[in-house]
Amino acid sequence: MIARLIESKIRKALDRKKIVTVLGPRQAGKSTLAGVVAKAEADRILELNGDDSDVRTMFEDTDETRIRTLIGNHDFLLVDEAQKIINVGNMLKIIADRIPDMKVIATGSSSFKLAKAVNESLTGRKLEFRLYPLSFKEMVGHTNLLEERRLIAHRMIYGYYPEVVSSPGNEKEILKELIDSYLYKDVLEENSIGRPDRLVKLLQALAFQIGSTVSSNELAGLVGIDAKTVDRYINILERNFIIFTLPSYASNQRNELKFSRKLYFWDLGIRNAVIGNMAPLELRPPEEAGHLWENFLVSERIKRNDYAGRTFVKHYFWRTQQKKEVDLIEIEDGRMSAFEFKWKPGKAVAAPRQFTTQYNNAEFHCITPSEIGDFLL
Repeated sequence: MIARLIESKIRKALDRKKIVTVLGPRQAGKSTLAGVVAKAEADRILELNGDDSDVRTMFEDTDETRIRTLIGNHDFLLVDEAQKIINVGNMLKIIADRIPDMKVIATGSSSFKLAKAVNESLTGRKLEFRLYPLSFKEMVGHTNLLEERRLIAHRMIYGYYPEVVSSPGNEKEILKELIDSYLYKDVLEENSIGRPDRLVKLLQALAFQIGSTVSSNELAGLVGIDAKTVDRYINILERNFIIFTLPSYASNQRNELKFSRKLYFWDLGIRNAVIGNMAPLELRPPEEAGHLWENFLVSERIKRNDYAGRTFVKHYFWRTQQKKEVDLIEIEDGRMSAFEFKWKPGKAVAAPRQFTTQYNNAEFHCITPSEIGDFLL
């Protein structure tokens, strides 16, 4: 098994008698990680899955006596797809209050639904972690930096889902199954999408616009729905860990974009599968290769910061109305770092003059494949 960076943090949280929730997309390895932790921490493990209708029925009525009976002599509880259990928040509250020695990990693939179910019930008694598809840093730990740098172009096409990484030669079939069973089935069915074809079309439109600012009104025209529905669908895709938003950064300069956003995919294998293009990177237009490199680095950097516990880092991009741009801005403790991403750099890259004038204390770095180790490790 490829070691996950948050494993030690989860075990420390359990030692502090915290209920642990792990959020992330389906097939990212949440159940596998929870099982590894459970086996290291306990001998008597009870596993429940919210996908099971019998489990959901079992917890329609929750009281301490019933929960104690169901738990029996187990000392570790794993609850997969916990957001599907109606009273999961109440169940976990009773365990936290009345059975404090019970160790619990609850996983969920919908951040909104699980958070809504447990946040109020477990205030101060839970710790939440996110588990993404495998990261560059995790893969370097599994192999080495030289090997992972060699595979960058491959990762930019097929992504980092664990089954994809561990099944070389079968990537296309696995990604097809992922988008058919998880993306198109689970996300569409569980969110009562009235026009599923429109959400799919929206996702395809977003896949073609990575690296570019997006407009709800423009997307509405492309997809054939109103802008309000576009925003609702984007919110659903974000809550299910398919895409994420990078907002624009601006101070008080008139020509800076102040309310713009870019949308990126957490995993490029999903992005490429959605549009049905798994062509090697060298066969793609240079502009698309540059956008894939940008998406790869932005998503990997955010994962890296999250796993490192850099809770208060804020991420943005910067752009002017004249289209002068910095790909990624990080603000932490009042300090600004700026990054430009170049897949195939030519001459030396400098920050836009207006940016350096306005933000003269910001550090600026150009990240090429040669600098990826320093940027992501």
